[in-house]
Amino acid sequence: MGNTVSCCVSPEESPKLPRQPVDRHEDYQIITDVSDDTGPYLQHISDREVPDELAQESNPSDHARASTIFLCKSQTDSELRDKRKSNHINHVSHTSPLSKKYSSCSTIFIDDSTVSQPNLKSTIKCVTLAIYYHIKNRDSDRSLDIFDEKMHPLSREQVPDNYSVMDPEHKLIYRFVRTLFSAAQLTAECAIVTLVYLERLLTYAEIDICPCNWKRIVLGAILLASKVWDDQAVWNVDYCQILKDITVEDMNEMERHFLELLQFNINVPASVYAKYYFDLRSLAEDNNLLFPLEPLSNDRAQKLEAISRLCEDKYKDLSRAAMRRSFSADNLVGIRRSNAVLS
Repeated sequence: MGNTVSCCVSPEESPKLPRQPVDRHEDYQIITDVSDDTGPYLQHISDREVPDELAQESNPSDHARASTIFLCKSQTDSELRDKRKSNHINHVSHTSPLSKKYSSCSTIFIDDSTVSQPNLKSTIKCVTLAIYYHIKNRDSDRSLDIFDEKMHPLSREQVPDNYSVMDPEHKLIYRFVRTLFSAAQLTAECAIVTLVYLERLLTYAEIDICPCNWKRIVLGAILLASKVWDDQAVWNVDYCQILKDITVEDMNEMERHFLELLQFNINVPASVYAKYYFDLRSLAEDNNLLFPLEPLSNDRAQKLEAISRLCEDKYKDLSRAAMRRSFSADNLVGIRRSNAVLS
């Protein structure tokens, strides 16, 4: 029997070097030149990815370790620093120990807002406050025509001439978002995803949210978040019934431009969602927006106990399955036990 190896190389397949006998004392060289007939060069996916350091700085809505934009803008606000200082002084000098709720043996106060089920009213307040700091501490007034309220008005009322220079108050932003969420029956999780899409739009499109475009940008983010997050999405025609003077064609065009500017990246990882939730809680604490504390009732206690038992049983089953898999590997060579060394 010989050691001859024969192979056929097709011109349409990737080029392969035929195996030939090579002297062991000679240098073995590999020819890596690829002719132009093999087709266009495709860049590897790892070469197209942005390095982690650059990605974290530019796209906080895609990476959990990057700082959120709204929290950075709120921390640089001078009025907020003065408010924190005054609140701390007032809290130390004037606050009574009985004004704050504390748990006792007979009553336990719990925060009704969790990362999986946030409080709707408090979450909307925090999200609109984040939008307020985006507008107030913006770097410039970069915008696009599709989001300009004067070119695409949301109502038949005449847009004032100074619409592009008057910053909206937090109450105005809250009423606008609250009206949409109440009419469309959206959840608190949708509000957090709305903020993720808003910051992703500002980063990808390199624009700023300002007085002339904040309503349409927020509306587009809510529209997209409701379709991605909720199982029963709200149609564009439903928003036209909430905002009486806007047309379906305008909503469709704005949604199409929003998706194109996002590069159709509508994925929100769980780590990014959790980061935005806890940063919103930090923002609420800095601005004295306290989440409501409610006494633990018997029904709520039974539900928490049932959930904890379910999770405990689930982790027990997973640990048993892991132990069985490890034992099956050990049985190949027999279970070995090492002697303990006592010092």
